[in-house]
Amino acid sequence: MKIEIPRDTLFDALSAIIGVVERRQTLPILGNVLATADENMLTLLSTDLELQLSCSVPVTVIRPGSITLPARKMFDICRGLSDGAQIALEIADGRAVLSSSGSRFTLSTLPAEEFPRLEVESDGEPLRLQQRELLRLLEKTHFAMAAQDVRYYLNGLCLHLSDRLLRAVATDGHRLALSECELSDRFEDRQVLVPRKGVQELQRLLEDTESMVELRLSASQVALEVGSIAFVCKLIDGRFPEYQRVIPDADGMQLSGDRERVRQALARAAILANEKFRGVRLQLAENELRLQTHNPEHEEAEEVVEVHYAGTPLEIGFNVTYLLDALGAMDGEEFRLNLKAADASGLLTDPSDDHTRYVVMPMRL
Repeated sequence: MKIEIPRDTLFDALSAIIGVVERRQTLPILGNVLATADENMLTLLSTDLELQLSCSVPVTVIRPGSITLPARKMFDICRGLSDGAQIALEIADGRAVLSSSGSRFTLSTLPAEEFPRLEVESDGEPLRLQQRELLRLLEKTHFAMAAQDVRYYLNGLCLHLSDRLLRAVATDGHRLALSECELSDRFEDRQVLVPRKGVQELQRLLEDTESMVELRLSASQVALEVGSIAFVCKLIDGRFPEYQRVIPDADGMQLSGDRERVRQALARAAILANEKFRGVRLQLAENELRLQTHNPEHEEAEEVVEVHYAGTPLEIGFNVTYLLDALGAMDGEEFRLNLKAADASGLLTDPSDDHTRYVVMPMRL
């Protein structure tokens, strides 16, 4: 194999797929990227056996071929070369020689035949929507996913197809985030669970544009293509909780106010919150919200914010990080918090967004 390629083209292609490559591998070849040169195209492919990314870019192919190259080293070499440089890559005697101007690097390789690949399942059901809509669903909900929970089905994001709606739902058992968008076609009721790493890579790949993307959902994987990049990810095999049962009605006592002002007050109060439990006490009185935090070092913080509230006085505790995450994911200037009692979950919504809801369980302080 022998190719010539602009440094910027190779670096962009490596940047698109390098996120899949773990620094510590169970199999040495998983630290490599599969490079295939044929018909003036170079395809780079990386995988961790659960998630796979590939990117195809135009190159000058002098001699076609296929080989695996150390991914991180290739990425770091390209990053260190100057913009606009030309790269020559040649494979000979089991070694890769990468040269550019006065630079020359000799890298070890592994045979392409040993590289594991995920094949896209042919029974995938196509789902078309704007990149912007899919990205919005992920950004509005991803932070509520669990991390390394023994309940493995919480360590990902649920995509729920229901008639003309696509919902993204995430929960860690203490909070829940839900956002939905309308589809042009009808679908049978169905749920799939996308693992955390797959969600993170999708967020990185998708762009805030109106261009359409086709999401293919099969029995055990999700696949899509964004420009020259192909994404394939195995689904979590599990049953997501019946999330609709824990979403409270938008009734009871209602607090509303300036989202950014309350978010900044919470961020300041969080500085002195208990690092382990992250609790904040909310004291509600007429048109007033008082925030209080303390920690084992006997340090305390108090913030008083003017809000709209006409209900009975109420005191309730929440994890301050959960409130900050939900408020930070909203776009509108105002927020709304519906409460029923001190021991009942709160419902956070954005009055300008009817498609997104956040549920936060209370905590004892």
